[in-house]
Amino acid sequence: MRITSDLTDAAIAQILGARIGRYRIEAGLTQAELSEQAGIGKRTLERVEAGRGAELVTVIRVLRALNALDGFERLLPELPASPIERLGLRGRQRQRVAHPRGRREATERAGEVREGAPTQPWTWGVPPVAGQAPAKGARSTKRKT
Repeated sequence: MRITSDLTDAAIAQILGARIGRYRIEAGLTQAELSEQAGIGKRTLERVEAGRGAELVTVIRVLRALNALDGFERLLPELPASPIERLGLRGRQRQRVAHPRGRREATERAGEVREGAPTQPWTWGVPPVAGQAPAKGARSTKRKT
């Protein structure tokens, strides 16, 4: 059976487990022999072949014992960097994903007026409007006596 995106995770695990079982039988190994070669318990191998969950490290051990580890390279080949990305990275490897959300929120907020913000632009030498509190951190123009 082909693995497609329409299948559930459990169905895919069962298919992969059955394939591992067929590889084991084709190699002429019993579950006890393969589990010993892979360094795992026989019960763990039974669960893997039944598709009832296994850690990735366990699957790697089993595939290594079956000489089928090269299948992972075909499963998830390394992605080549685009020419533009290579220029920007200058030989380094990309470490993080840039989130456009932060830039979008900043541009959306750019047109908003904060509550309590002055409505007139600030200019040098203009005294504050009477009754309006000076801006936070502003110095008073009156001298202490």
